Amino acid sequence: MTQRWTEADIADQTGRTVLVTGANSGLGLRTAEVLAGKGARVLLACRSAERGAKALEQVRAAAAGAAPELVPLDLSELASVRAAAASVRELTGDALDVLVNNAGVMATPRGKTVDGFETQFGTNHLGHAALTWLLLPALRGGTAARVVTLSSLAATGARIDVADPNFEHRRYNPGAAYGQSKLANQVFALELDRRLRAAGDDVRSVAAHPGYTGTGLGQGMARSYRNPVLRAVIGGGNRIGEILFAQNVRQGALPQLYAATADGVEGGDYIGPRGVGGMRGYPVKVSPLASARNESLGAGLWDVTAKLTSVTPDPA
Repeated sequence: MTQRWTEADIADQTGRTVLVTGANSGLGLRTAEVLAGKGARVLLACRSAERGAKALEQVRAAAAGAAPELVPLDLSELASVRAAAASVRELTGDALDVLVNNAGVMATPRGKTVDGFETQFGTNHLGHAALTWLLLPALRGGTAARVVTLSSLAATGARIDVADPNFEHRRYNPGAAYGQSKLANQVFALELDRRLRAAGDDVRSVAAHPGYTGTGLGQGMARSYRNPVLRAVIGGGNRIGEILFAQNVRQGALPQLYAATADGVEGGDYIGPRGVGGMRGYPVKVSPLASARNESLGAGLWDVTAKLTSVTPDPA
């Protein structure tokens, strides 16, 4: 890996098909734009039809090859996940080369998805895990296929309670719930890699994180507090922090772009910024968290995810 890997290092992606979740804004939109500009056929999986249509036009303007397409997807609703997976399999003829599990919500107030899951765990982890399992047949039909799942620095110090992942029996905290969901993303990526290798599959599962990137998601943390003074202070702090310390979306998207396209990426790799604390910088391979490497936790999360989603795990 070069020490200053950039978008310019991405090889021609002509002939490859990529699905990016949350492609209507932020890191997802940038990832879709760049890959389309490199010749890939990009499918934009978006919840909002209006925002998705605007993003589609933006990506279409950047495309250097096949026209991008929009796929309706609400990760907080398993029926939508199943419908999106079926649509992608039909659109691609079961030949998908890259799945970028990018979408996410951050530090939301206590709430539940349509299916009754805690909002962040249900959206960030369960929705993506179900989508990945449902798309494995299409990924096996791709060429050197990769699943890239986006984690976060918020996973550091987080804990997954496999007995109570939806905060039904413990006090809800928006930051803790977000951290759990992003740790779950990392744990799932590594467990998926272990199972793919054990099954002899060629599909690679890789994790990435964007460091401290100014995507605007941080404002969700501020809005989650009821106290208006605390909300203003934290919100202001997030804005100041983003201005002073955060890298921009163009830079923040590099780790997932590297994970999706670069030579030398292996299943189980974790890609993040090389700077101090992993907050910013050019992408490098970094060490996954010890908890993410815990095979017992990986197996436990795998099983509880299958139980909650009623989606058959793949590999079985």
